[in-house]
Amino acid sequence: MDKLAPGLMGESRVTVTEVNTARHLGSGNVAVFATPEMVRLMERASVAAVDHLLPDGQCTVGVAMEVKHLAATPLDMTVTACAELMAVDGRRLTFRVEAFDEAEKIGEGTHQRYVIDVARFQQRAAQKRARLGQ
Repeated sequence: MDKLAPGLMGESRVTVTEVNTARHLGSGNVAVFATPEMVRLMERASVAAVDHLLPDGQCTVGVAMEVKHLAATPLDMTVTACAELMAVDGRRLTFRVEAFDEAEKIGEGTHQRYVIDVARFQQRAAQKRARLGQ
């Protein structure tokens, strides 16, 4: 965690195909880049900014996302999401996220992630399942 500081940057990119359109995902009825896919791309950019700097056995998990999808992106265009770590407050990380296609900015917002201990996190998830008898 000592290596995490404001200014760290990450990026993720995808080409718009039928499988990541609003029509395919059921988030709309048009063949343009889906908002849930933009959010996922922004999360991936945030992970790329910081997770490689964490010690073995730790990673980050997303807990909040507030974004605006500003413009549609048609099939065959590339979308790039960028994340910049803006604040570190204990285990809570706050990112500014943006997404661009080849023509313009298509999305912007903020994203929060928490640094977790993977083994402890998975143990809690298993305990939850056990409480339900599964």
